[in-house]
Amino acid sequence: MLNYKFLTELETYRKILSQYWGYTGFRSLQEEIIRSVMQDKDTLALLPTGGGKSITFQVPAMARDGLCLVITPLISLMQDQVDHLKAKNIRAVAIHSGLSKFELDIALDNCIYGDYKFLYLSPERLSTEIFLKRLESMKVNLIAVDEAHCISQWGYDFRPSYLQIAKIREYLPGVPVLALTATATPTVADDIQVKLNFREKNEIRQTFERKNLIYLVRKTEDKTAYLLRILNKQKGCGIIYVRNRKKTREIADYLTSKGVSAQHYHAGLDQKERRIRQEDWTKGKVRIMVATNAFGMGIDKPDVRTVIHMDLPESPEAYFQEAGRAGRDGKKAYAVLLYQPADKLSIEKSHNVRFPDIELIRKVYQSLGNYLEVVPGAGKSQVFDFDLMDFCTKFSFHSLVAFHSLKHLERAGYLELTEDIDLPARVHFRVDRDELYKFQILNAGYDGIIKLLLRMYSGMFSDFVRIDEYNLAAKAKVPVQTIVTVLATLNKMGVIYYIQPKKTPQIIFTAERLTDKSLIFPKKEYEEQESLTRMRMDTMIHYATEEHRCRSQMLLMYFGEKDPFRCGQCDVCMESEDKPLNRYDNDLVADQIREAVRSGNLTVQEINSRIDADPEKIARVLDDMFDEKRITWSDGFLKWMGEKE
Repeated sequence: MLNYKFLTELETYRKILSQYWGYTGFRSLQEEIIRSVMQDKDTLALLPTGGGKSITFQVPAMARDGLCLVITPLISLMQDQVDHLKAKNIRAVAIHSGLSKFELDIALDNCIYGDYKFLYLSPERLSTEIFLKRLESMKVNLIAVDEAHCISQWGYDFRPSYLQIAKIREYLPGVPVLALTATATPTVADDIQVKLNFREKNEIRQTFERKNLIYLVRKTEDKTAYLLRILNKQKGCGIIYVRNRKKTREIADYLTSKGVSAQHYHAGLDQKERRIRQEDWTKGKVRIMVATNAFGMGIDKPDVRTVIHMDLPESPEAYFQEAGRAGRDGKKAYAVLLYQPADKLSIEKSHNVRFPDIELIRKVYQSLGNYLEVVPGAGKSQVFDFDLMDFCTKFSFHSLVAFHSLKHLERAGYLELTEDIDLPARVHFRVDRDELYKFQILNAGYDGIIKLLLRMYSGMFSDFVRIDEYNLAAKAKVPVQTIVTVLATLNKMGVIYYIQPKKTPQIIFTAERLTDKSLIFPKKEYEEQESLTRMRMDTMIHYATEEHRCRSQMLLMYFGEKDPFRCGQCDVCMESEDKPLNRYDNDLVADQIREAVRSGNLTVQEINSRIDADPEKIARVLDDMFDEKRITWSDGFLKWMGEKE
């Protein structure tokens, strides 16, 4: 029997989609997710990169009274989404550790009294007293959890602050949760639902298969020359991923010198420069973007024809997400990994740096407390601007070792280390319009700047508004320092709140600072994390070096898809058919594999090290055993399923 009320509500959702986003209908999986949310079901949605995740919570939230909480760890991404919503005349605001207490006050009050539809917040804000107190007065219609894999300790980017989401559900009984991720193995997917206190298991998953995306591994000792060959042959725009900032500039300069339009991008560039470069690439003014993994999140450019990795990624999750930025328009696209044997040594060296000695991690923690002048027993919930290089210089730490030590302390729940918070200047009028008019009459020297502010920006009487002092200076035809001085003076006079721009990471103490003897570092969990990270690394090495199994199959099996078909178009599939094995040799190798796997779950790398046979021969036998369903591959491990019938 048709539920006409349900169909009418769904039609309302479609009208909202058309009115604000300009689409005539939902994609199939989007509609399935939205139907689940409409029924107030807790929902885990696994959509690949470019699958339109934001639509699945933005449209339902617009159709209902109240406010949608959107929890995301990426401050730059949340601000971009807020800007996009505001451009559609949808009220939205973002709160994170980079804001002043007064800014937080105004933002939270607006969510209670200002008819706002979206509150984006970083996970470390969830447990703060100021947020929890105001939460009780908010009318929340949905909790959207972006990058939901961050809640699982089995995920590749676990963040303890995400565990606070389950606690805020106690304040919001009956409010459904929509958890979203592009990368989750079956183990992680189950863990997400447990950690978010799902009322019942409810997972909506789209196949991770991308039929239009051709995966290639190219082995070469001269990567830059091979890169140029690819770009000269494959037309259209692309992204080149490299591991460090220096290489982004070097490769971009190399391509430019060879006549390829290229630009570089990394997190060390200021916000304005990053935005300009991103827009130039998006609009086609620049063909190739050479970038670190800081580039790509929140970018929806459908016609990327090629994504090339110059370095071996550290995990299948990272590779799948970054490679998946190619071919979102459904047309043929390429994901190319350039590999040479030295890459294996490089990634293994990187792995060792990522897991420093526990005693060194303790030393970094105590040095951090001294650096920030936080005494033992104090510091909980305090936010500090943090200069990593200055810290390392003063305490003689290698920067990468210190960084990864801080990330391990974050996983252990002692602190949060944010990304670079690149905040522009903000202005908010402290007086109402009548008082401002009187001030302008009595202080004619400030009248011109005030009028210019009011002409260029709106909303400053009710909220903090981001401004650009350079644009103001250009319009006023004065030096930028003049604008800064006038705004600072108006701030001192009590006319405006003026917060100057800053670009810095931050440290947030999520627990009071402990003494060295009181600091408990979970060695077992640390070792488990090291093992998981090594498994992901070994999986990527196997992906790059395997010569007999379809590239697409390997990725799909890692993410839990059962018996995926060969893609027929990757470099492995395009090679000649495997040579047949001698039957006796085949059985001997199969027996060894069976005994090894039955003794415990193993990675492919571990199998290769235990069995006395050529890796190519082992790979061919594994293929047969997969086809016969005698073994399976889950979360990077081979598992014994039983003898064939």
